[in-house]
Amino acid sequence: MITDLGSLDELVARLSLEEKVRLLTGRDFWTTWPLEKIGLRRMLFSDGPSGVRGEFWDERDPSLNLPSATALSSTWDTAVARRYGAVAAAEARHKGVDVVLGPTINLHRSPLGGRHFEAFSEDPLLTAELAAAYVAGVQDNGVGATPKHYVANDYETERFTASTEVSDRALRELYLAAFEKAVVEAGAWLVMSSYNAINGVTATESELLDTPLRSEWGFDGVVISDWTAVRSLAAAEAEQDLVMPGPHGPWGPALVEAVRGGRIPESTVDRKVRRLLLLAARVGALEGFEPATPQAVDGVAFAREAAAAGSVLLTNDGLLPLRPDLRRIAVIGHNAHHARTQGGGSATVVPEGVVSPLEGLRRALPEAEVSYSLGAVVQQGIAELPLETITNPATGERGMLVRFLDAAGAELFREDRRATALTYFGGDAPVGTADVVELSTTWTPEVTGEVRFGFAAVGRARIHLDGRLIAEETAEAVGRDLGAALLSPPAASVPVQVTAGRPVDVRVEYDLGSRDTSTGSAFAIAIGLEPDDALPDERIAQAARAAADAEVAVVVVGTNAQVESEGFDRTELTLPGRQDELVRAVARTGTPTVVVVNAGSPVLLPWRDEVSAVLISYFGGQEMGHALADVLLGHAEPGGRLPTTWPQRTEDVPVLDVTPVDGRLTYAEGVHIGYRAWLKAGTTPAFPFGHGLGYTTWEYLDVDVLRAPSAGTDGEIRARVRNTGSRPGKEVVQAYLARPDSAVDRPTRWLASFSPVHADAGAIAEVVLPLPRRAFADWQDTGWHHEPGTFDVLVGPSVLDLPLRTEVELTE
Repeated sequence: MITDLGSLDELVARLSLEEKVRLLTGRDFWTTWPLEKIGLRRMLFSDGPSGVRGEFWDERDPSLNLPSATALSSTWDTAVARRYGAVAAAEARHKGVDVVLGPTINLHRSPLGGRHFEAFSEDPLLTAELAAAYVAGVQDNGVGATPKHYVANDYETERFTASTEVSDRALRELYLAAFEKAVVEAGAWLVMSSYNAINGVTATESELLDTPLRSEWGFDGVVISDWTAVRSLAAAEAEQDLVMPGPHGPWGPALVEAVRGGRIPESTVDRKVRRLLLLAARVGALEGFEPATPQAVDGVAFAREAAAAGSVLLTNDGLLPLRPDLRRIAVIGHNAHHARTQGGGSATVVPEGVVSPLEGLRRALPEAEVSYSLGAVVQQGIAELPLETITNPATGERGMLVRFLDAAGAELFREDRRATALTYFGGDAPVGTADVVELSTTWTPEVTGEVRFGFAAVGRARIHLDGRLIAEETAEAVGRDLGAALLSPPAASVPVQVTAGRPVDVRVEYDLGSRDTSTGSAFAIAIGLEPDDALPDERIAQAARAAADAEVAVVVVGTNAQVESEGFDRTELTLPGRQDELVRAVARTGTPTVVVVNAGSPVLLPWRDEVSAVLISYFGGQEMGHALADVLLGHAEPGGRLPTTWPQRTEDVPVLDVTPVDGRLTYAEGVHIGYRAWLKAGTTPAFPFGHGLGYTTWEYLDVDVLRAPSAGTDGEIRARVRNTGSRPGKEVVQAYLARPDSAVDRPTRWLASFSPVHADAGAIAEVVLPLPRRAFADWQDTGWHHEPGTFDVLVGPSVLDLPLRTEVELTE
């Protein structure tokens, strides 16, 4: 039995070339190959990163749904990020998962980025600190973490083929810097290479996998590919280690032949295999090695706490926290009842249940009258049928019967499901060999009138109601992206008349031969209803009447998976539907109004000065409703500060473009992204980077330099702040550097350090902030360069509110 990491080379030496090469491509969609003769079991990978889905995308095996990464990053708290990682590790082990495919730490270069919600921030330092804490939290508990997507993968449009054209300086100071701490300080066990090319070289073949990742940062882990990102043997010659998914891929026999023919040294293969075995040892997949045991955690309680800690209070005229003696509250908005707790795409997990804002407030205020109005429709595409309205015809239980059939109608596979939205990533279902998948349920409508019943999937299906064929429809793919075609598929529907309480026998037959085969064996289909947006003016008027009759109105606005998802970028920043009109109609009633923004990334808030308070809840995870009630009622502090600038108007955004031209997306702005670009443009946003209010007020007293940075030594400053309010609170003290007379094209100012502080009413809090020497550096052709001279140090609660100032002198 091997128990010494130094003996891994002995295991590699026992393997034939064919065995070694086989290990370097996945066994299936989510696992690696086992090899009994060396005591190697399979390793199971799983999406997150905001939860751990496990091997199957299946509502019968639910997962903890944590708040989105933008909510986590809004805490500006590495301790919360570390606990978040620990909770993810505990969930992973509960599901038999060895490696979590997260965190996503690409930068918020443009607010139109489709996976904005899944990443942390527009600032590389804030991203790097939180990413390192997340990785440490996962790996301290015996599970591998996978910072992704390496690198400059900050858009979804043409993501498989586009080349990011970016300067070496911007790469080093921004996009690589976001990954560096997770590797160097947290010791990440994996890094995921991205789909895109960087300056014309696809990421899986890029020299960046060696320099700086291995040669400078000392990365000894596995470079795992994004799914299908490896396209050639050239990646085997580079520092790419593992091809996913399997069992097919571009290596296999071709790599064996390349080694035997002398094109690729066998020692190159050996290095990759050793790294894979090192990962196996770390996660306990290699005989003789035991992983760390995850700490016991209450994941549901943490989800609630983290959602509150990441909620950002943008404005407040004193309405919040709400009075506990309120008796009439109007809750309004599609997302108030059907909360969006996560963005769309591969990051999706299936929670056991979701606490909506409406439910959270009703539970928190059992003596109050809490009314509900839809107000404006947000849903796009098919909404699955609620579980309580469907009955499986085979079992009589709640749910749906799913059968896979051959061309003659013979049953090949069946399963009883508890949802009408299904996604297959791997598993036993014969997606690739069956001819038809049949979905059957008895549905009891909750309304009387005309509804639009249909399906969401790329391809052709027949809809039968009460034994009668009512439609045969084909939904066409929009683009060829995995996320758009599979994870947010197009819908086809037909109008049908239904009666509330009268059951309808539903059978949908989908022709698997018509599906988009570019997704391989992956497949998704949903049956249900398209949105009913009849009488939209009356919906808004009814919501306004409800608000007028209440003491307080809580309007929940937001987006959905058809707006924010993997696979496509956003086309605009406005809220979908008529939500802006809804907010203004409610505000005109004169009833004090708080607007809750249930979105994962910036949206325009043109009515922000017309309401009493605006609170961002992001995609708040499964406990979003409880956390929202905690914050609104003052049981918890809205602890978040913006990790990304929120604009007044789309045309004000200085870096917006996410669309490649002729296969290239040029990052022409260089190091000036996010708030740096806003400062350079001289345009005022709606809400700046770092902004956020609590339920108390703060006075910034003074700052002094404890130690100036010098060669090999970081600097240090001390700042003092006083809680001038009447209750305990949290503040995030932020320190920025500036060099107005620099010979280098620097940002106007840039984040150098930060720390959350807590203090009781009237108390003074003292915080010591490091000033890393690296924060003063700029990248030049010869490496990191330090310009000697005087730098301004600016301290305050946001990038535009910096009341304290001092200077430090940087020497050669």
